[in-house]
Amino acid sequence: MIFLKKFKNIKNIRFKSFEKTLNLSFERNLKTIVETGTARGKIKFFFIKRYNWKDGMSTPMFAEYCKFINGKLYSCDISSKNIKIAKNFTRNFVEYIDFYIQDSLVFLKEFDKPIDLLYLDSLDGHDVVSASEHQLKEAQIAIKKLHQKSLVLLDDKGTKTNLSIDFFKNNNFKIIYETNHQVLLSK
Repeated sequence: MIFLKKFKNIKNIRFKSFEKTLNLSFERNLKTIVETGTARGKIKFFFIKRYNWKDGMSTPMFAEYCKFINGKLYSCDISSKNIKIAKNFTRNFVEYIDFYIQDSLVFLKEFDKPIDLLYLDSLDGHDVVSASEHQLKEAQIAIKKLHQKSLVLLDDKGTKTNLSIDFFKNNNFKIIYETNHQVLLSK
């Protein structure tokens, strides 16, 4: 997947786990990606939008993957500003993405398709307790929509993942790859 090379930036501290996740997704023929918390980038000089490599830039990466495999990305964020920025980054892939401005818990409850790849990255990890509880609630809702070949990628290890990792492990998922920032699980 040559398109991944453009995301291999020294500042993209999450690149290795995204690369591993998308390569496994390709091997498993996974086509439906659900992302809570869209990549928001950053704004320079009042109007120029730039990638924020520290965030990993999941949305553009997932969008290009979906074009590559003819899949679909469903990206949810509570912030209309974040969605607007993500739409700008992914404007060349609009037919492969559906954006939702919605609370992720409501979005996941209403999502009515099996999920091949689940990426949980809503809320900032500054309030560890709230972020961990929120990600656990997302996991509890989404697990019913996962299947034997599904992958789950959790962001902000050590802040948001404090409860969700154990939840997935207690539901027969195993950690198959881990970095300082993310955890990838599968059955």
